[in-house]
Amino acid sequence: MSIEFFCEDVEKPRVKYIALRKWIKDVVEEHKKTVGKISFVFCSDEHLLKMNNEYLKHDYYTDVLTFDNTEDDKISGEVYISVDRVAENAKTYSTEDTEIFRVVIHSVLHMLGYDDTTPESQEQMRAAEDKCLAMPGFKNCKWLKDSKQL
Repeated sequence: MSIEFFCEDVEKPRVKYIALRKWIKDVVEEHKKTVGKISFVFCSDEHLLKMNNEYLKHDYYTDVLTFDNTEDDKISGEVYISVDRVAENAKTYSTEDTEIFRVVIHSVLHMLGYDDTTPESQEQMRAAEDKCLAMPGFKNCKWLKDSKQL
């Protein structure tokens, strides 16, 4: 099992990565799967826009790109998260304290087989995210290392 966090052109978010790894593992195991190798890369809007353009031919900003390498029941992949977009979206959808975790678990849920291409599947994805964010392993942890926001 390997869950790693990297940065590309931004500072690493100040979260408790040991607890974050455990939460991700708990979510995966709750779905009766195992963790293979998952790499999370925190980056800027511009970096992710370039990737979105190059790999998906989409010319717009996004908060996350998930490249799923899952085989059988072993969840693996590469996840790129724009901390700029997460901070911007937090103003509308939640707070920076929770939005980064919603995006992280959103990508894990994609690797677990969830989809968000239709209104119905978007509703199912949001419900799954909410369920993960309500897990005791998430709710009972102070996630930021200090009061500094992302």
